[in-house]
Amino acid sequence: MSNTEFYIRRLHSISGIVPIGLFLLEHTATISTALVGPQMFNAGVEHLASIPTSVMIPLEIFAIAIPFLFHIIYGLMYAFDAQHNVGNYTYARNRQFWLQRMTAFITVAFLIWHVGYMRFFMKYSPGINFNTMHDYLSNPIVMVLYIIGFVAAIYHFTNGLFTFCITWGIAAGPKAQNFVNKLAWGLFALMSVAGVAAVVKFAAGA
Repeated sequence: MSNTEFYIRRLHSISGIVPIGLFLLEHTATISTALVGPQMFNAGVEHLASIPTSVMIPLEIFAIAIPFLFHIIYGLMYAFDAQHNVGNYTYARNRQFWLQRMTAFITVAFLIWHVGYMRFFMKYSPGINFNTMHDYLSNPIVMVLYIIGFVAAIYHFTNGLFTFCITWGIAAGPKAQNFVNKLAWGLFALMSVAGVAAVVKFAAGA
């Protein structure tokens, strides 16, 4: 591996945590407010919408869009190049490796659909609020596909957090790696339950 490839992989690794992982955490927290009630969710959306355009547009471009595109493009190149040995070695780590690659493809498809619909359609016509989310997710097919995509994105982030700790030497030994892996699975469970419950709440209505 060349020095350039080494640093690109490190940059790819950290971009999955900051800012992409933080964005997913914020997104999960925002939609989870629907569990409290429509008013709480609407207030959160209105708070985000109150951020001045002069701040939001550069933030969306440089802190979200560019890191996302870099992470997706390089990640897909790496995923297609990776060797999958699940059929030969079925131990837990190898299954996690395989799931990390598979959820990458699912997440990319989900992002294209989700961002395209939310950012370029729902945001302007008629606008994002609890009622429009209900209309959107009350379709059973849309709800199931949304849950699959959302849970895939959460797994990709939380397992990526685990591999990030290994890559950067934060979890150096087997005991530390097992501990971080359990924490990652715990975070995956917490975020998934909160996210799926919020989606179901949207689908059911107030």
